[in-house]
Amino acid sequence: MAISSTERGSWNSKLGFILAAAGSAVGLGNIWGFPTKVATEGGAAYLVIYLLCTFLIGFPVMVAELSIGRKSGKNPVGAFKALSSNKFFPLVGLWGVICGVMILSFYTVIAGWAFGFAFEEIFYYLGWNAAADLLTDTGNGWKNAIIASVFMLGTIKIITGGVSDGIEKATKMMMPLLIGIIVIMIGYVLTQDGAMDGVREYLLPDFSKINARLIFSAMGQAFFSLSLGMGALITYGSYLSKKENIPQAAAFVTLADVGIAFLAGLLIIPAMYVAQAAGIDIFVGDQLASSTNLVFQILPALFHTIGGAVGLILGVVFFLLLSIAALTSTISLLEVPVAFVIDEYEVPRKKAAWGVGLGILVVSIIVAFNTSLIGTFDNIFNNFGLPLGGLLMCIFVGYVWKTDSALSEMELGFAGVKQGLFAKIWPIFIKFICPLVIAYNVYQGILGML
Repeated sequence: MAISSTERGSWNSKLGFILAAAGSAVGLGNIWGFPTKVATEGGAAYLVIYLLCTFLIGFPVMVAELSIGRKSGKNPVGAFKALSSNKFFPLVGLWGVICGVMILSFYTVIAGWAFGFAFEEIFYYLGWNAAADLLTDTGNGWKNAIIASVFMLGTIKIITGGVSDGIEKATKMMMPLLIGIIVIMIGYVLTQDGAMDGVREYLLPDFSKINARLIFSAMGQAFFSLSLGMGALITYGSYLSKKENIPQAAAFVTLADVGIAFLAGLLIIPAMYVAQAAGIDIFVGDQLASSTNLVFQILPALFHTIGGAVGLILGVVFFLLLSIAALTSTISLLEVPVAFVIDEYEVPRKKAAWGVGLGILVVSIIVAFNTSLIGTFDNIFNNFGLPLGGLLMCIFVGYVWKTDSALSEMELGFAGVKQGLFAKIWPIFIKFICPLVIAYNVYQGILGML
């Protein structure tokens, strides 16, 4: 028997969709990747260009993905099958599913590191140095595998609850909690010595630093931060009511993602300078530390330097923040292949979630024992795979399904959209501007793999 749309699920509210989609976009990259790119690639000048790129490149592609999803009511593979007889584009959808699966396979390992560090802070405070050292050893395969498994099992449990009772309910709880933790930590960090140096670095732009490399780096960050190119938003769009205004919903998701990324920067960059004021070296050579060095070396050293109950609370809360951000992303990464199995093979949700999730966990465990695979998978499926998927989606909407068909779908929840300014500008971005920009990022991804 075919799986009905009711059995597939739907969002209970627009807020539920926005928080879930924003949760998909807000992950570990937003919490430490974005702030450190700001710090190392032009400060506030990078921030300005990133904001422009998010709305000029990311937003139009998000609208396209949501339109494909809602019109078809399917996963990425089924969506392309439903909207065109072209045999190539279902392979594009399948590529998006594969990218999501492979990204999830190493993402759970990194998320496990963050989750483990929350307990490291507790063990360090208690003086259990051997246990603390074990949790800081990112090369320990058994430890990596165990914590990644816990993380994956939690993700599977949420997915088995379905769209409204699983994904929506979880993100409605986690997203406000995530924002609250960031705001509270910002309040503390900004009162510390050195914080204002970080604020100036973050918010006072030096436009002389803007060059082609910075612009395209910001474009890439904007594209990746919105979870574009892997079919997550096609899948989430397939659960949207026909009454919803797609451009408005996409705008809210984009604003939420940008807002949380901005807050993360306002936390992380001042925290780096607070660490420097405390005598901790925040530079690697002549460059500010970034990503893994920052999160798993400099910030824990800062929390240990603060010491006492305050250092403990800050450390635990920060790494729980990272864990929540990671979980909101792993939910969407797992939902894409689960929706694919539900739609294409008519498998009940619980069986699909456990089968797909445990299958990916096998790959995660392999990665846990061979962490060098993380860089390889990241280059192939993230840096190259997602832009390629986004580029082909733009081509599909612009030249196969046609932007007018997409606008007709949007009109169901946005009466008169075809007569407004949006209908004149959006097709230009989808047909010309976004493909050119994304094609450059595909090229950069290829160079990164050579």
